[in-house]
Amino acid sequence: MGIQMRDGYEGTGAGAITPDGCAVELYTRLPVGDEPEVIAGVAPAGARILELGCGVGRMTHPLIERGFTVTAVDESAEMLERVRGARTIHASIEELDLDEKFDVVLLASFLVHTGDPEVRRGMLATCLRHLADDGFVLIQREGEDYHTNVPRERVDPRGFTIRIASTEPVGDGVNSVFAEYFFPDGEWTQTFRSRPMTKEQFEEALAEAGLTVDRYLTEDRIWVKAVPVG
Repeated sequence: MGIQMRDGYEGTGAGAITPDGCAVELYTRLPVGDEPEVIAGVAPAGARILELGCGVGRMTHPLIERGFTVTAVDESAEMLERVRGARTIHASIEELDLDEKFDVVLLASFLVHTGDPEVRRGMLATCLRHLADDGFVLIQREGEDYHTNVPRERVDPRGFTIRIASTEPVGDGVNSVFAEYFFPDGEWTQTFRSRPMTKEQFEEALAEAGLTVDRYLTEDRIWVKAVPVG
């Protein structure tokens, strides 16, 4: 299997590994958090949602259950095979052009923090290009202490442990993050690139893309509602 990994990204463990180092089997095991509640709390009832980087559908499925129509996009065909009840599109986010508009475009999973600023610009341009006239983008940022509170781990009551083992500078404001996942019957790791951004740097990146913060949806400012400038 000659999968083309993105530079600086890798993963270990059983099953298929995506170009950004995610293990498909791992993500089928990870539960969704409060993300669907945050999204449902601001999205209009029955909204058409474009979910960028849907993975195995951890958020897709709860959103469909809440009555939303979801178009789910991912660059991994193996991830998309696990998605049920949504229209799926196999494509990289930064190159997507569906010639369609959506009520909500969802850019979760800290994708806005990608190490490559050109990829980030492409992702945000994709968000803007697919927005309906009164639509908005929902973006998930990293927590303020994501790169300083390290190492850290969370033991899930369901019996597995997630550990952010290290985050190390690799130049140009980018860090290499190493994450470990321990289950009773298996272990996975992921190495990925992340660009820490202050609130001000994040808002500058949005402005560059023609977007602006409408409001921060959560007290920790991880979830953001963004709208086109003007």
